[in-house]
Amino acid sequence: MATAPAGNGRGGVSLCFATAGGVKALAMAAFTLVWTHSIEKIDWQEDWRVTPAGLQLVQARVKGTGAGMEPPPEARLVDGWFQWQPKRAPMKEVVLGNSGAAGEWRLCHDGACRTLSEIIGHPIGANITKMTICNDP
Repeated sequence: MATAPAGNGRGGVSLCFATAGGVKALAMAAFTLVWTHSIEKIDWQEDWRVTPAGLQLVQARVKGTGAGMEPPPEARLVDGWFQWQPKRAPMKEVVLGNSGAAGEWRLCHDGACRTLSEIIGHPIGANITKMTICNDP
């Protein structure tokens, strides 16, 4: 996964992660956010787009059901995953918390997945991470 400084010279947008230790910008237009539910130990995945209007949640998938993981009525079972397309406006900011009970958030792009600690460059622990767009000059 390529990382870039906040400005990539293309006048577009990048994905930014803000932690207590600083900000990391990634030049990408789309990614998948993955995590494991702390109680059910079931994977959850969300496909996102980085747009000038904000972060757009395109599709969500969950590999089963359980405590706090009920897919909505419009979800369809496809290859063992309940899948649906959330209908919400692009978000300027998404706050990611980490209880430490089920591993870290993982970001997947171009066929590779990395933990937030790997992306940021140091362990993030139980601290929150804010995911936003970075406007490139």
